[in-house]
Amino acid sequence: MKNLKIATAQFEHKSGDKAYNLSVIKQLSQKAAQQGADVIAFHECSITGYTFARHLDKQQMLDLAEVVPGGESISALTAYAREFDIIILTGLFEKDEDGNLYKPYVCVDKNGLVAKHRKLHPFINPHLQSGTNYTVFEILGWKCGILICYDNNVIENVRATKLLGADIIFMPHVTMCTPSTRPGAGFVDAELWKDKAGNAKRLREEFNGLKGRAWLMKWLPARAYDNAIYAIFANPIGMDDDQLKNGCSMVIDPYGDVIAECTSLDNEIAIADIQADKLTLAGGYRYIKARRPELYRDIIGKEHQSEQKVVWLKD
Repeated sequence: MKNLKIATAQFEHKSGDKAYNLSVIKQLSQKAAQQGADVIAFHECSITGYTFARHLDKQQMLDLAEVVPGGESISALTAYAREFDIIILTGLFEKDEDGNLYKPYVCVDKNGLVAKHRKLHPFINPHLQSGTNYTVFEILGWKCGILICYDNNVIENVRATKLLGADIIFMPHVTMCTPSTRPGAGFVDAELWKDKAGNAKRLREEFNGLKGRAWLMKWLPARAYDNAIYAIFANPIGMDDDQLKNGCSMVIDPYGDVIAECTSLDNEIAIADIQADKLTLAGGYRYIKARRPELYRDIIGKEHQSEQKVVWLKD
């Protein structure tokens, strides 16, 4: 496989303003293409906005959502992909002909929709239904998967996607800087963002600390390392409804090392060179080969009562 150049992006979306958000996606896609990227990945619900949807009733959700791939956003993304010769991954809300609602993340190239993953563990709005399938597809000869935000916290989802063949997993999020039972968690004061230049040092300390990046680094590199994958993490920067998000979009290689990261307080991209040799040189490759499924097949696959509730503030 030839090397890929993958860009991950962070930007401050506007809640419910698809035209604005698509304009930023277009701008950053062009920038990534000009810097040689083959692919660019944006955060969860980057077309629609995210946290504000907790307030919406079903009709409001249906008004916001689109048919995928038949909606206007996929058409716009296809046009961007064709104009800039780049593959684009981004998220929105979806509705089907029966009025069911989902939260997908899509991959679009110059010919249209390549792949769609419906979030397996949605909870921002009670009218969203759960996806029922893992998603593996191909980008320029590379096997890729998608897991959205909380999907990645359930470790079996990452291993299953890897076992289905994915060597790159796109992990779009809207996360960090919210209350939790973990030590150090909490909101970052939104007042700081009103003068982000003057408060840059304080914001970076908050964003990089246990409310943000320091928590992320406790687990995200392990997903890449244990499974010998490239993890493409994307997260918004700035205000998401009434909450402040810290960005830190990054690419992690199969060794668990961060090889590209957005570090500013602005809309930004970071580009990484994805190399095939790391997939088999990293320890996770050997660990997967050493698996003994007969020891734990019945344990891991055992039925249990799910405890997932509408707890969008928690990890």
